[in-house]
Amino acid sequence: MLVDTSECIGCKACEVACKQWNLNEARINQEPGTYQSHPHLDAETWTLIRFVERTNDQGEVEWLFQKHNCMHCTEAGCVTACPTDALQYGKYGVVTLDQEKCIGCAYCEQACPFDAIHVDRNPFNPRAQKAGKCTLCYDRITMGMQPACVKTCPTDCIKFGDRDALIEWGRQRVEELKARGFKNANLYGVDQLGGLHELYVLLEPPEVYGLPANPKISTWTKLWKYAVQPLGKLAVGAGIFGLAVNWVAARRAFLQGEAAGHGAGDHAAGQP
Repeated sequence: MLVDTSECIGCKACEVACKQWNLNEARINQEPGTYQSHPHLDAETWTLIRFVERTNDQGEVEWLFQKHNCMHCTEAGCVTACPTDALQYGKYGVVTLDQEKCIGCAYCEQACPFDAIHVDRNPFNPRAQKAGKCTLCYDRITMGMQPACVKTCPTDCIKFGDRDALIEWGRQRVEELKARGFKNANLYGVDQLGGLHELYVLLEPPEVYGLPANPKISTWTKLWKYAVQPLGKLAVGAGIFGLAVNWVAARRAFLQGEAAGHGAGDHAAGQP
């Protein structure tokens, strides 16, 4: 997917389409002083149009818009951190989420550099203590359909297709924008975290939109995945094996003691 922010009008049709298709609860918690519908993503809000207010070189106030959701990273921090494999790499570059496997530990929240996945802490929600994020409408694209946000966008600023083709189109678009005077135009997501499957044509540097220029998976997250988790599973396995051995040994000792007791009783009964 590629989002051309220069064509986004901030209508939020993609937000509505996302909630409708995924049957997510409407949580309106708009903050005063902004047209942004939610302060950030949450477990029931998987797509958000960020409103960035700034003053341009002419001293005029203007808005920059950015459609924010899961970036579907090639090297995803959430996948690395998940202890139950609820998050995995799927087809088409999608990072999939199996909520049945999710235990609500929220390690994925801490590992995501984009703040794009959250655990629902509302105890009255059917999906309480389950993570939620954009799925890139995996159920739709596997049936040959476009994601709901792409289908509904009135300006066609959200594009879906082959990643290499989108990168080529995005680079051409950046050159067009620079020729029109947008000197800071850039294409975001080509190389970050092995390559994002949510690309952006931006008018300003990514930091202006709240996007990290060089996102990384922390060393601690990698140690957790490739050292602590395997050792923990080994320890649990060793513990279960030890319990099994202990039960077998105790059972054998019990049976031997019971047999010895029966033998002594029979011997005593045979004496005059």
